[in-house]
Amino acid sequence: VREADVMWAKTVWRILDLREKMNFPLYFPTQPIGNRMSLIDVLLYAIENENLTAYSATDDLNEFKQIISLADVNSTLDKGFDTVQVRNLDTQLLDDTVIARAAKTDEVKQIMIKEKWFFDRKHSTMQVQIVGMCPIRMYYRDEEIGLEDATIQKKKTFWVYYPEVRDVLSSHEIYNRNNDAQRISFDDFFMQRRFSSYIFAESNVYNNRSIMNYAPGRESLLESEKIKEYLFNMEHDLWEY
Repeated sequence: VREADVMWAKTVWRILDLREKMNFPLYFPTQPIGNRMSLIDVLLYAIENENLTAYSATDDLNEFKQIISLADVNSTLDKGFDTVQVRNLDTQLLDDTVIARAAKTDEVKQIMIKEKWFFDRKHSTMQVQIVGMCPIRMYYRDEEIGLEDATIQKKKTFWVYYPEVRDVLSSHEIYNRNNDAQRISFDDFFMQRRFSSYIFAESNVYNNRSIMNYAPGRESLLESEKIKEYLFNMEHDLWEY
């Protein structure tokens, strides 16, 4: 799409909750089964083996500013090493032993997506392009596990630039719950809009603030639907009859 053909554009941010039934193919399997992997495992594989660039998620909605290393990515998923004491069978003494701690990929239960909606006047169509995605980890603090008043912590892990990761996503199959004979890729899943999501922010004059900053609770869902309806009406209103 030529920039000169884009007569209108709007940037929105979405949340995909992987606990919703439509998004299960992105969450399962929680551990790789052969060539089948979840979305977060595919992203980690691409960062480690395909030189995919990961960006910091600490700067709120200003994505793709600061490149982070694989070690930083692993740190956001609590991957590392623990030192435990193991009894030595020969000396009967407790020795310090270092064991590896796997990344807690099963705690990634939401995906934040940045996308750009625009009207292409050459083809007279409204189109959408995914710009990037950010896995969100949801977990309890260690000291609060088992407590009745424990609160779920939400942590943005890292951003990836979608055009850069498309080659990897298109080469990994995703489970098609409706037909085992017709396999699709992760890229097909996103390009065909097979996921369920809700809008939580749009580009605005208020430093791209999220909906929750001015419409908390139930009103945020109504505001999300209002933005979705606005995008639909924009395409409709640009036509002349």
